[in-house]
Amino acid sequence: MYGFVGESLIRQPRSFRPVEGRTVIMDGQECQFPSLRREYPQMPDFVASEIRKVFETPIGPLRILDGVSVALNRGENLAVVGESGSGKSTFLHIAGTLDQPTSGTITLMDEQPHAFGEKKLAKFRNENLGFVFQQHHLLPQLSALENVLIPIVADGPVGPESIEKAKSLLELVGLADRLDHRPGVLSGGERQRVAVARSLVRDPFLLLADEPTGSLDPKNADTIGQLLLDIHQKMHTILICVTHSSRLADSFSKQARLEHGKFV
Repeated sequence: MYGFVGESLIRQPRSFRPVEGRTVIMDGQECQFPSLRREYPQMPDFVASEIRKVFETPIGPLRILDGVSVALNRGENLAVVGESGSGKSTFLHIAGTLDQPTSGTITLMDEQPHAFGEKKLAKFRNENLGFVFQQHHLLPQLSALENVLIPIVADGPVGPESIEKAKSLLELVGLADRLDHRPGVLSGGERQRVAVARSLVRDPFLLLADEPTGSLDPKNADTIGQLLLDIHQKMHTILICVTHSSRLADSFSKQARLEHGKFV
């Protein structure tokens, strides 16, 4: 196939795409392409597709998730709400590669980590995901700074840059004067702030929070909830939070309710 662009005769390969705004003569016909360029949608950064989870019990299969699907890009956040036992935490654990779905796929950054071997999956999880749970899960014998560094320790020796980063994260969550304090001398809200800082030390692509304010009083719950959202926006992560708190859920840009194993 041949075409004319301006006065020049050019050979057009099969992949030829006319330049936007140019006049092109093809097969003797003059064609104007004012807006030919197509926008090809990219795969979202996080995709849960038809996630199902079934547990075998003595009285038969127990279906917890029955085709849950959602897609998010970096900078977006989602609050997952629902009754106790509706499968919220199960979904979060599958999204975070802590549990395997019975069927369906999780795609993170164009990867399907559930297909990885155990060692590769652990490495992927440690490098790309951050977790905040209802209980802080801090090691009592370690200082706040040392607890924040635990995800780094999993990969080997801790260097000066990692230490400075951990310090800056503790400063970000308002604990610059608590670096050397152990969990036993911190308040509940302060311990959860350390947990938030720890979840961010590897610059996670996906931040997952499972009832992060569930064990806190209303004042600290509001503080931690807003802190999560502020840091999520600052670091441009994806944030998925499971919560019973309608107050916290209402502060998220997106909400999904789990009922009968599906998002409604």
